Amino acid sequence: MTPSELQAAAAEFEARGFWIARGLLCAEEAALLQRIARRDRELAAQAYARADGEGRSARLVVVNTLPRDTIYAALARSEKLVRPVERFLGGEVYHYHHKMILKEARSGGAWNWHQDYGYWYENGCLFPWMASCMIAVDRGTRENGCLQALEGSQRMGRIDHVRQGNQTSADPERVERIEQRCPRVYCELEPGDALFFHCNLLHRSDRNDSGEPRRALICCYNSARNDPYKKHHHPNYSPLDVWPHERVMQVGEAQWRRLNAAGTAAQG
Repeated sequence: MTPSELQAAAAEFEARGFWIARGLLCAEEAALLQRIARRDRELAAQAYARADGEGRSARLVVVNTLPRDTIYAALARSEKLVRPVERFLGGEVYHYHHKMILKEARSGGAWNWHQDYGYWYENGCLFPWMASCMIAVDRGTRENGCLQALEGSQRMGRIDHVRQGNQTSADPERVERIEQRCPRVYCELEPGDALFFHCNLLHRSDRNDSGEPRRALICCYNSARNDPYKKHHHPNYSPLDVWPHERVMQVGEAQWRRLNAAGTAAQG
């Protein structure tokens, strides 16, 4: 990105609470990420469910470490993600965790209205100097439960959260009032598009009643100066080794070869 493009992105992020980077991944990178996510049996085996209070469950995989041999961690290290987040948050950031959201066709559950900082505040992070980048692995549409955001809601600060199903959700009464003031935006994405969003942005997604799955990789970052004051399952500050974006394809291609070799061995 040019300095002027980054400046415009930062202004939009501050005003709306999010910024969409269309085509952050090129077509080849997006296709490789999609193939790996669909083939990765270890990823699927690690997934766990969160009941949505509507009779379905939303599934996800959370990773707190940064292995050097997965495309998911390579993306979390990529300068294409890290540098914009540093600009948006005003300084050095580190990897807080990354996760894959798995919303299967005709069965994927909803995510209720929430703020990420509604959770992360409880982890000892004193300031909302945190943000995430969600990369679309599959197309995200209204039909398959794309992310919805209440534009500008991050300016209200952290609000109370309550339990709904097996999820921690923003206070429904307050959300109803906020919806009257903050427009709802359906963040429809193509594979390789990325949504950067503030930790206090109210967001949700509907269940997936369509015939298309929706997978999304979310890389979460905390400011170095916001090191949690207590230990939690998400990590404390350590310097992030930021990689040139070219490493993503190198790591991904090697991972794809391993997955194919493992599949061949299993069949043989």
